[in-house]
Amino acid sequence: MIYLFLAEGFEEIEALTPVDVLRRGKTELVTVGVGTKFVKGSHGINVEADITTDDITSFDGVDAVILPGGMPGTLNLEKNKTVIDAVKYCFDNNKIIAAICAAPSILGHLGMLKGKKATAFPSFQSELEGATLGDFVEQDGNIITARGMGVALEFGLKLLEVMKGTDASKRVKDSLQCR
Repeated sequence: MIYLFLAEGFEEIEALTPVDVLRRGKTELVTVGVGTKFVKGSHGINVEADITTDDITSFDGVDAVILPGGMPGTLNLEKNKTVIDAVKYCFDNNKIIAAICAAPSILGHLGMLKGKKATAFPSFQSELEGATLGDFVEQDGNIITARGMGVALEFGLKLLEVMKGTDASKRVKDSLQCR
C-alpha cells in the first residue's frame, strides 16, 4: 500500500498527477488527509482524501509514502506526527519515500538525505542536509525526490517503475502519449 499525504496548502499537480499515474498502473494507493478528509490545495482546489491521518493505527502493509510539496502544505506535513512517523517507519524499514518540490526539505530536516543524491525546488535545495544535488527527478536507494510541478508526471512514472517495474511504467507512459 502507498500513502500519499495531503495537507492544507498542498500543490495540486504534484499530488494528483502521481495519484493518477500510480492508479493507472494498478498500485494500491490511498490518499490521506492530514487531520481532515477535505483538503484545500495551494490554488484553492478542494480534494476529498480516502482516509485521514486519524484513521491510521498502524503502518503494517505500507510500502511507500509520498509527500507532495506546496506552501503551506509542506510545513503542514512536517508538523503532523502521523506523517513524520510514517516517513520514519519507511526509512527504518527500507520502504520507498518520495517527495517533490519543497517536501524533500522534510527528509533533509530528519537527516535522511546524508550521503544521498537528492533534489528539491531550487529555493529548498539548501535544506537537503548532507545530500548531493541531483537532476529533476532523482532516485537514491529507497528515496525518490523531484524538483517540482513541471516534473510531476516524470516523478509519478518513476514511482510506478519502482513499485511495479519498467514494463508497467512504460505501458502507462505510452498510454499518456508522453515523449
